Amino acid sequence: MNLFSSLARKLRIPDPNEALPGRAEAIRTADRHFVSGRALKGPYPDGMKSALFGLGCFWGAEKAFWKLPGVYVTAVGYAGGVTPNPTYREVCTGATGHNEVVLVVYDPAKISYGELLKAFFEAHDPTQGMRQGNDVGTQYRSGIYVNSEAERQEAEAARAAYEVALKARRHGPITTEILDAPPFYFAEDYHQQYLAKNPGGYCGLGGTGVSCPVGVGVSA
Repeated sequence: MNLFSSLARKLRIPDPNEALPGRAEAIRTADRHFVSGRALKGPYPDGMKSALFGLGCFWGAEKAFWKLPGVYVTAVGYAGGVTPNPTYREVCTGATGHNEVVLVVYDPAKISYGELLKAFFEAHDPTQGMRQGNDVGTQYRSGIYVNSEAERQEAEAARAAYEVALKARRHGPITTEILDAPPFYFAEDYHQQYLAKNPGGYCGLGGTGVSCPVGVGVSA
């Protein structure tokens, strides 16, 4: 396979009949959050809710969320593709269709879904399609994966409001996908809270510098 065809494959979601087969069992990951010490897979306290976001390389994306007051625990993984229980190496080929995503478990009494959406949009550039900065491929696409119709409506309103703000600053249209939450597969141990373990590690995320007018009492 030449360089051009390899890149082209990484820019589209594969059909089920051409995706890697994956495996029936989950790959191994960490038991506890490296920063907070909390159980990565739960059980979580009563009243917690979860959200799922893709916004480029999940190392920096996860750090953007674990620092927020009201966030109970975060984890990185893969979602939105075809291959069950993929590995990082498989995702990087583009032959699984998965996105690098962050699972955010949060206390809705302390932080709202709207505030998470604001943090999501401001932490990256949601206009770049199948890339984020120098990172190119389906695994770096912008995505919000919702658990209810109410979340979908809030996410769509936030996307529309932010697109108005971005266009006023001469940015292109938002490419963020908003889909029902697909299966989430935890990534390998070494990816979890990577930038806490490796403070000088790579982070390719860069926001637009434009404030998102949602999540702070401003109507979308």
